[in-house]
Amino acid sequence: MTDLDQTILRILIDDGRRSFADIARELGISRVHVRDRVQKMITDGVIEKFTLIVNPEKIGSSVSAFFDVEVDPQGIEAVAEDLARQPEVRSLYIMSDMASLHIHTLTEDSKALEDFAHRNLFSRKHVVKVNCKTLLTRLKNRRGGPRI
Repeated sequence: MTDLDQTILRILIDDGRRSFADIARELGISRVHVRDRVQKMITDGVIEKFTLIVNPEKIGSSVSAFFDVEVDPQGIEAVAEDLARQPEVRSLYIMSDMASLHIHTLTEDSKALEDFAHRNLFSRKHVVKVNCKTLLTRLKNRRGGPRI
């Protein structure tokens, strides 16, 4: 990636709705050149998707919880795949020990969080241990950038 690509990427991470014309004016280049650079980044897989960020509290999901789940290694992929299909799960990672999952959920309230845990974790085969912490204060929120 060129320095120009990095600059365009930073602009789009800050505001994915910026037009090619606006970016071109800011950088002193043509709109077509910006479009071509963005298209190349899409084709090369640098840009995977344009999306938006929603405030979960504004849509009724006010409880943000993080689970660390110890799982029998022979069942980790099946458990992870099933959990990934649950609407409450916003992100899910298989960790490097290949025996634990890190899960971020959003639910409307504590009762819904408890229901999620009972339905998807406490009664599930291969789940050995569950640790859950709820978010008190969000100090920094990832807005674009590398996929993690």
